[in-house]
Amino acid sequence: MSYSIFCVGHPLIDMQVREAEDLLTKYKLKANDAILADVEREPIYEELARERQVVFVAGGAAQNTARGAAYILPPNSVVFAGCVGDDDLAEQLRDANRREGVLDVYQVKQGQKTGACAVLISSGHNRSLVTTRRVSNDLDEEHFWSPTVAPLINSAKVIYMEGYMLTHRADISIRLAKRVSSAGKISVLNLSAPYIPRLYNAQIQEIAPYCDIIVSNEAEAEAWAVSNGHPEPTNMSVVAKAIALLPKANTIPPRIVVVTQGALSTTVVSADDFAPKIYPVQPLREEEIVDTNAAGDAFAGGFLAAYVLEKNLDICIETGHRLAAMCIGQEGPRYKWPKVQVL
Repeated sequence: MSYSIFCVGHPLIDMQVREAEDLLTKYKLKANDAILADVEREPIYEELARERQVVFVAGGAAQNTARGAAYILPPNSVVFAGCVGDDDLAEQLRDANRREGVLDVYQVKQGQKTGACAVLISSGHNRSLVTTRRVSNDLDEEHFWSPTVAPLINSAKVIYMEGYMLTHRADISIRLAKRVSSAGKISVLNLSAPYIPRLYNAQIQEIAPYCDIIVSNEAEAEAWAVSNGHPEPTNMSVVAKAIALLPKANTIPPRIVVVTQGALSTTVVSADDFAPKIYPVQPLREEEIVDTNAAGDAFAGGFLAAYVLEKNLDICIETGHRLAAMCIGQEGPRYKWPKVQVL
């Protein structure tokens, strides 16, 4: 069976809590940020489970994107690969993927724990993400080329990778991108969080030549610009062009760079002409906003779904905007909406 999109990332269970201002103070967290848990913050997961009313939601950036794309595409279109433990959390992830039409091809590590992400929602629709990756870091390269997984990669049109994969054993992701690029497939990288271009800029530079599409939000793009000494780090049109100009192994297709800016607009630069195009976002009313967590992942899912259906760039962006808006209107990226036409 041929699947259109193959996504790779860290599968996580999101542990969502509201009115989390006290937790932000206690654990010294920013209201709108994404970080990895250190020793000081590791106790937060037990505290949430013990003392808070937690909403458990299947998460992980690329897995959210996979489920978003599957919402739009026909059945048997999207695959997700990642590493999980042999625990109940992994079963929750499998159930979510089955409900929402994603084929997961997990590598399972016996006796290990599946990764988790504390999602602390505070006033102003802010959310602070604190991730403990656990076994999600341990995806082995051999898994990609196993008899079960390799045919799915070989048949896919698009390979999508979250930037978090560059923070641990980055060489695996870089070799995968190089291999699928050589095979003439579309390779997509999402920068995923501002700390990745800040701390893993060398890895981004190494994988970029094999990436046909690079997606980020404005904070991630600004962090990339600062890391690379760009003179206008807050000018998204200029920064997107600079990313589009990074060396590329294949000249066809020309690289596309997409920078989202929340409720403001989305900036797109294509290396075939480098003229930035600004797409306005239809603003939501305050009462329509439930949870902004994973809105960027939903955007990427909508964009990819339209892309593999060979829609033009305008429709790809509009589809991403619409799916992100639908995600914001519910509690977490659960994709339980009725089927509606979004293309």
